[in-house]
Amino acid sequence: MTALKESSVKARGQVEYAAVSKSYGGTVAVDCIDLKIPAATYCCLLGPSGCGKTTTLRMLAGHEAVTSGDIIIDNVNVTDLPPAKRGTAMMFQSYALFPHLSCLDNVAFSLKMRGVDKKVRRAKALELLTLVNMAQYAERRPAQLSGGQQQRVALARALITEPQILLLDEPLSALDPFLRVKMRAELRRLQKELGISFVHVTHGQDEAMALADLIVVMNGGKIEQFGPPREVFNAPKTEFVAKFMGGHNILPSDSGPIAVRTDLTTLRPITLGSNSELTATIRSMEYQGTHFHVVLAAPNLPELTALVGEQAFYATPFQPGDHVAVSWNPADVHRLEPLDRRV
Repeated sequence: MTALKESSVKARGQVEYAAVSKSYGGTVAVDCIDLKIPAATYCCLLGPSGCGKTTTLRMLAGHEAVTSGDIIIDNVNVTDLPPAKRGTAMMFQSYALFPHLSCLDNVAFSLKMRGVDKKVRRAKALELLTLVNMAQYAERRPAQLSGGQQQRVALARALITEPQILLLDEPLSALDPFLRVKMRAELRRLQKELGISFVHVTHGQDEAMALADLIVVMNGGKIEQFGPPREVFNAPKTEFVAKFMGGHNILPSDSGPIAVRTDLTTLRPITLGSNSELTATIRSMEYQGTHFHVVLAAPNLPELTALVGEQAFYATPFQPGDHVAVSWNPADVHRLEPLDRRV
């Protein structure tokens, strides 16, 4: 893997979106976003379907034209460059492997199109298959592989051109939960080893938090918030981010909505003269192994949830229909910004 190691000495893949918009007729898919992704960063574009995250990725790849604004990669304005001139490579959700070619020839295909000598391109393809632990399957065809193995081949094929940035469009969505977790670790390992940026589209909060150095939460074509995973989860700026990231209750207050993490919310049985932030009725409970996920109903409030540790729950067990006092530490309250503060 000499060539790959040499190419990863210097961190690559700095990206800047400068006032970038994309419209389809009268519909705005991406609305004047500004974003800087440092070199060698694992960035996850996170949000619900239709939020603009895939369009944002495709504009970076050059597969969608920018309506207005500029895209800059490593200080070069690539807005009007074709995909092959941008130093990016795309790994598609469907993997898009050629069924009639072996794994080795699938990986080597782009070098074949560039006129690279057969011996040279096949040697490099084997190098990449080794990198993703698929060398032993080099002569198999895609139909003879599992979904996870096909994904590894697609990943090797995307990396063979030594891109500055690897673009991933929901690459884990077709995998079962166990394999998804395993592949997350593989993607993270590869990104660190190669020293390039990965820009990864997902609608999975757990996936983004497990992988990303930088999470970009999108909604309605705009960026609601971006930052390190811990910051975005623990200090959501808007009600949308708090709800979408999960793990928070949103409550009204005199100065605007507040967020309280569900794992910091405590429950106790109602007692005479109980002093609590509020009282609620347990609507349902789910056992999650290390904790119980408790759903609560309170007058004039949206549905609330609380995570109660297994040991604490069995010390004071609850049942659906029980009335409980709900409280939290005031220091754990996080005030939210209005929607018009989106970036």
